[in-house]
Amino acid sequence: MAVHTGLRLVPEYKLVVREDFELLKAARKVTLLSGGGSGHEPGHAGCVGPGMLTASVQGTVFAAPPPTSILGGLRLIGRNNPAGVLIVITNYTGDRLTFGLAMERARSEGIKVEMVVVGEDCALTSAEKTAGRRGLAGTVLMHKIAGALAEEGKSLDEIVKILNGILPNLGTMGMAMSPCSLPGAGPMFKMGSDELELGLGLHGEAGVKTLKMKSSQEVVTDIIDHMTNKTSATRLDIQSGDHLAVLLNNLGGTTNLEMNIIARDVIKTLESRGMSVDRFYMGGFITSLEMAGMSISILKLKENWVDYLDKDGSSPAWKFPITSKLSRTRKTPAPLKPLTADSTSESKPVGKSAIQLTPAQVELFRSVIQSVCKALIQSEERLNLLDSGCGDGDCGTTLKNGAEAILAATLPLEDVSRSLNVISQLVESNMGGTSGGLYSLFLTAASRAFNDVTTVSIPAWSKAVKAGVHAVMRYGLAEPGDRTLLDALYPSCVKLEEHYLNGNTDTRQALADVSKVAREGAQKTVTMKAKAGRASYVSQDRTTQEDAGAMAVAIIVDAIYSALK
Repeated sequence: MAVHTGLRLVPEYKLVVREDFELLKAARKVTLLSGGGSGHEPGHAGCVGPGMLTASVQGTVFAAPPPTSILGGLRLIGRNNPAGVLIVITNYTGDRLTFGLAMERARSEGIKVEMVVVGEDCALTSAEKTAGRRGLAGTVLMHKIAGALAEEGKSLDEIVKILNGILPNLGTMGMAMSPCSLPGAGPMFKMGSDELELGLGLHGEAGVKTLKMKSSQEVVTDIIDHMTNKTSATRLDIQSGDHLAVLLNNLGGTTNLEMNIIARDVIKTLESRGMSVDRFYMGGFITSLEMAGMSISILKLKENWVDYLDKDGSSPAWKFPITSKLSRTRKTPAPLKPLTADSTSESKPVGKSAIQLTPAQVELFRSVIQSVCKALIQSEERLNLLDSGCGDGDCGTTLKNGAEAILAATLPLEDVSRSLNVISQLVESNMGGTSGGLYSLFLTAASRAFNDVTTVSIPAWSKAVKAGVHAVMRYGLAEPGDRTLLDALYPSCVKLEEHYLNGNTDTRQALADVSKVAREGAQKTVTMKAKAGRASYVSQDRTTQEDAGAMAVAIIVDAIYSALK
C-alpha cells in the first residue's frame, strides 16, 4: 500500500494513520477509525487525513480485516485518549463482525469506543428481512462530516447522534457497464456487451436488475426513479424544494468523458424536479478494482450539515466541489448567448449576384445532392472499417452525420453559390473533426467560384472544384500521393479541367470519366505510404486497404454521376 504525504503506514497492523494523530489525542478530540477490504482505490485508506479519518485498517481484496489488525489500530489511536474513538464502517456482515469483536476487546482494555454503521443502499425494494442496506460510496460523505465534527471538538456521543440522524437522509445506487476481476481470476459475473447491471455493491457482486444498454440520461433517470420510488423499502425521500449534496463515484474503469456526461445528466435530472444541487463531488472515492461503472450518492441537506462538508480538510480521496467565488452555493449557470451570429446562420457570399437556376435545374441539383447524401449514409460501415486500421474508425459515421444534416435542411437550391455555402456550414457544424474541416474548406472555396460566372456549366464547375482542391491542399498541407482524399479528388479535378479545356460540353461523359479516375485514385492508395493524416503515424502493415477519405470521394463522385446518368 502506498504511503501518502502526511500519512504513516504501519505494516504490522495494515494501517494507514495520520501523522498528527498524537496531537489529536493530546487535544482530547475524538479520533476516527474506518476500514474494510482492499480493492477500493483509494477507498477508506484514501479518506485518512486532516478533517477526515485518523486511521484506516485494510483487509485483503474485498474481505474485512482481521480483528487483531483492527484492535491494533484502536490501541494506537485510542489508548490514553479520553475523548474516545469512533469507528465508521459500511454495513457488511464481515465488517460488522470483525470491527465489533475488536471494539469489544478494546472496551475491555479501557478504550472508549463507539461505532456507526453506514448503510445507504437504495437498490433493494423489499421490506423482508435481509442483510440490510449495504454501505456504498455515500460513506465518504459520512467520513467528511464525522471528521469535521471531531475537529470541532464535539464529544463522541454527540458525533454518534448527529451521524445517525444524517443516515436516513442519505441514499446511493450504482450501475456497471462491465464486471471487475479479482487479481489472477476472470470476471466476477457475466454481462452481455449490450447490458447494464443496476444496483450493485462494492465487492464485485452483480446487481439487482439487468438492463439493456441505454443512454446516460436514461440510466440516470432510471437510477433516481428507483432511489425515490415511494413503494420501495429503501427509498430516499427527496422532493421539490430540497437542497442536496451529490457525490458521483467512479467505480474504477469509467472514463473522465463518460463521468462528465453522467454528471451533467444527474444535475439536470434533479434540477428538473425542482431540487437544488448545492454541492456536487465527482471522482474515484471508493472504487471496485477495474469495474466500469458509477454510483450516485444523494444527501438531503438539513440544519448546518453543509458547513461540515465545507470544513477544511484534505485526504487522497476527498475532492472539494467547484463553486463560484461569489457564492457558497453551487448553481447551474444559465447558458450565455454568443455575441456573434450562431454557427447555423449563413455567411453572405461576396461578389456579384449568384446564378439563378431554372426549376428543372433546381430539381436536378436536388437529385444530385440527395444521391450523394444517401450514398454516404449507406457507406457508413464500409468507410468506418477502412478507417479503423489506421485512423479512429469514424470516417463513415462522420460523413453520415453531415449527409443527414444536409438532407434535413432547406437549401436555397435556385442559387448554387448560396447552396454550397449553406452545405459548407452544415458540414462544419455536424461533422466536426478533420473531415468536417476539409469538406467545409472545399465547399466554401467552391461556392465563391460561382459568384462571378454567368452559366452553370463544365467550365464553372471545373473552376469551383479547382478552387476547392487548392484550399484543401493549402490548409491541409497534403499533396497527391500522400494517401489521403486528395488521391481521388485531385485526379478528378484534373480530368474535369481536361474536358473543359478540350471544349467537351457532354456533362455525362465528363462525369463518367471523372468517376473512373476517382475510383482508380482511391484504389492506388492501397500501395501508398501514408505521409499525412493519422495514417502517417501507424505502421505501414496496417494500411493495406484503400484510404477511407479517398474512397469517400470516389463514392461521392460516383453518386453524382449516377444521379445525372
